[in-house]
Amino acid sequence: MNESLRIADQLHRSYFGQAWHGPSLKEALEGVDAEKAAAHPIPSAHSIWEIVLHVDAWVREATETIGGKPYETLQGERDWPPVRSTSADAWRETVDALQKRCESLVAAIQAFPPDKLGDGDRSYYALLHGIIQHNAYHGGQIALMKKF
Repeated sequence: MNESLRIADQLHRSYFGQAWHGPSLKEALEGVDAEKAAAHPIPSAHSIWEIVLHVDAWVREATETIGGKPYETLQGERDWPPVRSTSADAWRETVDALQKRCESLVAAIQAFPPDKLGDGDRSYYALLHGIIQHNAYHGGQIALMKKF
């Protein structure tokens, strides 16, 4: 197995399951409805919905970057997109969009030439491992927020 396939496997685990760290992001989102997703149970903390939109923004950025777009560090609303609607349909669409984007990123990484991963903080290697860590971090936040 080459390094791109190993990274794709770890990303898949971080979102879909069988992650070493515990519940995947998808598993953490199970049982979260629109009301719980929009709630702010911890003062001055982001809601689950805001976190999902944030994760989605970074998965999108990584997908576009390995597709050839220049890498950008997201800021402002590109980093933390606002929740536009708190309906049940909007929540399902948000979660479905993240899942589809994660599937697309896994497929793109599987096809990515390992010799192009590079080294250093601005490399594809660092970006993709960062997305995996980002999923784990925010999945943990969501798991804790569900308990409030």
